[in-house]
Amino acid sequence: MDMIITIGLLILGFGLLIKGADFFVDGAGAVASYLKVPTVIIGLTIVAFGTSAPEAAVSITAALSGSNAIAVSNVIGSNIFNLLAVLGCTAMITKVPVPRSIMRKEFPFLIVISALMLGLIMMDGSLSRFDGILFLAGIIGYVAWLVMDSLKMRANIEVAEPAFKLPVALILIVVGIAGIIFGGDLVVDSARSIALALGMSEKLVGLTIVSIGTSLPELVTSLMAAKKGEVDIAIGNVVGSNVFNILFILGSSATITPIPVEAALSFDLIVMMAATLLCFMLAKLNRNMGKKEALIMLLSFIAYMAYIVVRN
Repeated sequence: MDMIITIGLLILGFGLLIKGADFFVDGAGAVASYLKVPTVIIGLTIVAFGTSAPEAAVSITAALSGSNAIAVSNVIGSNIFNLLAVLGCTAMITKVPVPRSIMRKEFPFLIVISALMLGLIMMDGSLSRFDGILFLAGIIGYVAWLVMDSLKMRANIEVAEPAFKLPVALILIVVGIAGIIFGGDLVVDSARSIALALGMSEKLVGLTIVSIGTSLPELVTSLMAAKKGEVDIAIGNVVGSNVFNILFILGSSATITPIPVEAALSFDLIVMMAATLLCFMLAKLNRNMGKKEALIMLLSFIAYMAYIVVRN
């Protein structure tokens, strides 16, 4: 009986995720039209930060309780999943044109901060409070940069008539985020219970189901955006979420309490950096990423998951 209830909650969670993402994308697209900014800017900010809420909640709560070592593994796992699985699945169902602005600015910026994160951790095996403050200063600068950039582009952009009035669009965003977060929690908790009941170890569940589960909002939102033709939101969501994960989530966690990083995570850090460079190179070679690029990304993710299952 308990298993039936758990499966029912799993299905409910997926339903909330899908409907929440549906509302969220509609609201975000309408807000972009009202503000007269490219939808990719909305993807890089509102959508990216909203879909990263589960990772932020997990990491900051852990930091406040003094056990924030989980923050680094959570960010590493989420960033790898976003790049290889989310972008891969999106490119598999539709062509993903990568805007020039993303290739010139945001993607290189993501590479730089990923390398900075790798370097700081490799230097002394931890992220200090100073590193956290540095990251938080980075997210403030990043958002300010995006806002100024979008204001410059407003005059040259023709936008469609908003599909909803502004109050309705804002309500859709709030309701959508609530559905995404609550649905994501239900999916993670239910899937974890089912996996443990089937004999999977706690550690393996944490590295796979929980890590992937906190990134489900990014996956569902990007797929829903692609389905609705808002592909700029999909690519902006992935890049923006990864920037937010490093600068805000790790920045907040390390500022609260310095984060020790296990030596075993060095390999995963290198995989995260390699995944970032791989996706950048694939986008550089073909600005309209399709099934070929999707296959490379998805096979890379499957290989990584197979490795961590065997390793653990």
